[in-house]
Amino acid sequence: MHLSDSVRSSLHSIFSHKMRSALTLIGITIGVFAVVTMFSTMQGAKLMIQDMMGDLGWNNSIIIIPSSGDDHVRTRRRRWQRFMRVNWRARPFSYSDFEAVRAACDSKTIYGWTESWFNTNALIGDDGAPLANSEYDWVRFIATNNDFFANKTYPLRYGRYFNDFEEKNAVKVLVLGALFAEKYFPGDDPSGEMLTIGPHRCRIIGVLDSDQLNKRNGMNMNPWERRRELEAVYVPLSTGARYFGSNNEIQSIFLQSHGDDDFALMKNTAWQTMLREHKMSHDFRFEDVGAMMLTISDEIDKQMNTWNMTLSAIASISLLVGGIGLFSTLLISINEKMTEIGVRKSVGATERDIFFYFLIESVTLAMMSAVVGVTLSVAIITITTKVAGFTFPLPVEGILLGLGFAAFIGVLSGFYPAWKASKVDPIQAIFYFE
Repeated sequence: MHLSDSVRSSLHSIFSHKMRSALTLIGITIGVFAVVTMFSTMQGAKLMIQDMMGDLGWNNSIIIIPSSGDDHVRTRRRRWQRFMRVNWRARPFSYSDFEAVRAACDSKTIYGWTESWFNTNALIGDDGAPLANSEYDWVRFIATNNDFFANKTYPLRYGRYFNDFEEKNAVKVLVLGALFAEKYFPGDDPSGEMLTIGPHRCRIIGVLDSDQLNKRNGMNMNPWERRRELEAVYVPLSTGARYFGSNNEIQSIFLQSHGDDDFALMKNTAWQTMLREHKMSHDFRFEDVGAMMLTISDEIDKQMNTWNMTLSAIASISLLVGGIGLFSTLLISINEKMTEIGVRKSVGATERDIFFYFLIESVTLAMMSAVVGVTLSVAIITITTKVAGFTFPLPVEGILLGLGFAAFIGVLSGFYPAWKASKVDPIQAIFYFE
């Protein structure tokens, strides 16, 4: 018997008993649906977390901060100091350090950072009058550059960011955090107004929008820090370096590479540049945020794999239950087709033909169940993607695994019934119902 004839006969047998076939489909359909949906959910969650890390500016990033040097550096210093005339005294960063690193490194984002707190009797507005509810408030000044806003995904609600002239010439201009503006300028656009905070009188040029990252993803990603940042006011880095400390000091430098391949080169270039600027003094250190995020990503992958194994086991149980139902259905089908088996054998069908006839029926029924399960899963994933506003991928490996597992269940469940049918004596089969 040809394969096409076997498939045609199997389909005819399946559709001749629609209710029984549908009930047999349910178990395998649920198992395949669970496998495909599970893989899509896990991959979607992983992509969501990776996108959030990227939006927070955590991936492929380093932070350069001042340091007095670690133990092995001090040991090396004592050993070689008598041979090299090197200034080993630690000193804070300067604005020129930031400029040197920015010029040397090919980075996606780079920003300097320095901050200061001012306690004031009142915030003085454009008209010279104190702002409401501003008595004895502490105000957090953050000095940085525009890459900070891009890295942290802080869009503007009103106005603009700093321009090149303001960044290079230490102009006293302010970008207000969203929560700061809501507290002191509720419902208004204060762009263009003057604001006096402590000893500084600055012009407001823009207002940040609310935290779009947490609002968009529906999850709390570092909300405490981001809230504090939206309660602050921002000035250009050069302004903070000139007015917040002495000798144009800044507190740290943040860099983020374009991708994984560029990270090592960027880090090495920044290291060499800082050594040159500090006359080979190791009075700085790198906080490798990228490495920490890589560790977190690896841990997330392990947790995802654990969940995949757990959910795969649950889905396998559904498939096995469906396989038992398929096995029972095929045994019943042998009794119903006993006369047909006898006739087929009497006209020349071999045991092999009968075996593959029943095996193909089993596999066909299992694959039909798998197709239904995949279709349901794709429909649910598509609807969820539109409702949630986040893309859940259609996992090819999940679909292939579901189809492969269904085919395996079909072979496993149909092997014994097919073997039993192939061994039936044709004479007994013809007269089975007499």
